[in-house]
Amino acid sequence: MSQSQKDMTLYEHIGELQKRLMIAVVFFLLAVIAGFFLAGPLITYLQHADEAKNMTMNAFRVTDPLKIYMEMIIFVAVIITSPVILYQVWSFVSPGLYERERKVTLSYIPVSVLLFLGGLSFSYFILFPYVVKFMMGLSENLEIQQVIGINEYFHFLFQITIPFGFLFQLPVAMLFLTRLGIVTPMVMAQARKVSYFVLFIIAAFITPPDIISHLMVTVPLFILYEISIWISKIGYKKVLEAEQKLEMEQYEEDKNKD
Repeated sequence: MSQSQKDMTLYEHIGELQKRLMIAVVFFLLAVIAGFFLAGPLITYLQHADEAKNMTMNAFRVTDPLKIYMEMIIFVAVIITSPVILYQVWSFVSPGLYERERKVTLSYIPVSVLLFLGGLSFSYFILFPYVVKFMMGLSENLEIQQVIGINEYFHFLFQITIPFGFLFQLPVAMLFLTRLGIVTPMVMAQARKVSYFVLFIIAAFITPPDIISHLMVTVPLFILYEISIWISKIGYKKVLEAEQKLEMEQYEEDKNKD
């Protein structure tokens, strides 16, 4: 780290944060413009997908189509902007990292984006069809005629899929925090029971009240946590090696001075 990076004042940190936020906002607004062109075809595709093609979507309020259209625009904009946002976060914290750590943590950005898309794909192509099938089957068994509102359908779709996009980034987030020295694999292992309970509760909020769909969410989350611990161990080992190397360099430097 350079001396100027070490000696940044609080005012300079705030200025740097404002700069990063401004860049992220500008890119988000550009992504919103792109979302205006992508939201319509995407909504049409989702309406004609296998899970929804046999359903008749209804608008119970005049504003429902506009509401879904705007929400889809924001959703598309967030996905498009996510690499830029992650890069701005990295740029803000990178002055506090060593050169080698900067290069390593920078590589987390594309992995994080891929994991986010992987989480969306898992929830949409694997979990969501089962949940829809379960709900439709339950309505049929209870002789209930479902009148499906497009607003409710897409809200349910977002409720199932979007959380997985963030939850699938757990390994990268833990590795990043480990490299920053905020968490260690030992702490994560000791907090396993508490973490499992929290993940269990999260799964209960984003799934319908049946054991199969709950397990379809809970088990992958538990596996992700174990993968996070394993990856954190690798990152922690790298941190220790870097610290030992730095101590040796400092020792050699002090020895040469003497």
